[in-house]
Amino acid sequence: MNAPQPPLPIRALVAPVTPLQQNCTIVWCAKTKKAAVIDPGGEVPRLLQALKDQDLTLEKIWITHGHLDHAGGTAALKEATGVPIEGPHPDDQFWIDDIGASGAKWGMPDARTFTPDRWLGDGDTVTLGETEFEVIHCPGHTPGHVVFFHRQARFAQVGDVLFQGSIGRTDFPRGNHADLIHSITKKLWPLGDDVRFVPGHGPMSTFGQERRSNPFVADAVLADD
Repeated sequence: MNAPQPPLPIRALVAPVTPLQQNCTIVWCAKTKKAAVIDPGGEVPRLLQALKDQDLTLEKIWITHGHLDHAGGTAALKEATGVPIEGPHPDDQFWIDDIGASGAKWGMPDARTFTPDRWLGDGDTVTLGETEFEVIHCPGHTPGHVVFFHRQARFAQVGDVLFQGSIGRTDFPRGNHADLIHSITKKLWPLGDDVRFVPGHGPMSTFGQERRSNPFVADAVLADD
């Protein structure tokens, strides 16, 4: 008979926001119910209500990268709560500076630029209640993209680096396809096939599933290159 597994130290709730259906993720420390909102692209009142419904205390705002659909609601959420903004990597400053103009273009006039309280780099850690996430710099989709990884829970929020059956676009300014493939295969795959991830859009998957079947980065596809 197998011993019961200890309860996971974190919980997560995925809330697609904005017309682009970006996966904003609310993660929290199961013990303290202190939460972080990862990538508040918009619909801030709805996110605040979700926190209230789950009886959570917002402690941090974490940003994977500076694109409008991921970061457009950051300024409003900080104004409403006063909590610090952590991330992305400073190489995405130019994308954050562009949020207002992008919002006007894409019909999200409330989106505004912001200044992170803490820029993040490869190997940093971010804390949440009594638990800790690792920060992995994964350039390619944008130059300053970061991934948040909880090792014990085997959970990652990867933003627009990797999707179920696809990978991030690299045709934006300072995107780089070779960098993106390197980020996925050299930084994400070594974390383990069992890691479940929330992508920036669409359904969750595991690194193992993508290594088997993703038409862009599956092991068999890359072996043919």
